[in-house]
Amino acid sequence: MGKLIIFSAPSGAGKSTIVNYLLSQNLNLQFSISATSRQPRGTEKHGIEYYFHSPDEFRHKIANDEFLEYEEVYKDKFYGTLKSEVQRILDNGGNVIFDVDVIGGCNIKKFYGDNALSVFIQPPSINELRTRLEKRGTDSPEIIESRIEKAEYEMTFAPQFDIVIQNDNLEEAKAKALKVVKDFLAK
Repeated sequence: MGKLIIFSAPSGAGKSTIVNYLLSQNLNLQFSISATSRQPRGTEKHGIEYYFHSPDEFRHKIANDEFLEYEEVYKDKFYGTLKSEVQRILDNGGNVIFDVDVIGGCNIKKFYGDNALSVFIQPPSINELRTRLEKRGTDSPEIIESRIEKAEYEMTFAPQFDIVIQNDNLEEAKAKALKVVKDFLAK
């Protein structure tokens, strides 16, 4: 059976950049595409970055027990991991890599135990996180404020993860992530 690698972090901490880097490193990693009820951003496409569903469609899937984990991150903004997505990757002999919120990451780790490695990407500071979110240019000031509040809460979950990587230098954070993932897959 393949292994599972879970990456979680507050929004803007750099986890997606690190996950994309790891996917390019020939580690037999396949990205677990999350489902969400939020609208696509920019050029995002259904089935590529996310499976996009309306809040009602998402609730229907919850009622049908189709999720390994899910969370209502903001009002009517659900994110979750479809059981079928994980099983598809494992059935094809791949290792699964996740880019999920902290509660989802904790839930996946509990479900898979030692077959999963959970990694928390820690931003250098809340002020740096705010700067990164503002530079991204995808969210209104109100959304950035709600993301900052949420980030402060999410950072309290870091001790529940197997590994915490501080991302104050992206190249160093990528190198650390690559080492811990390689070591885990070699076990």
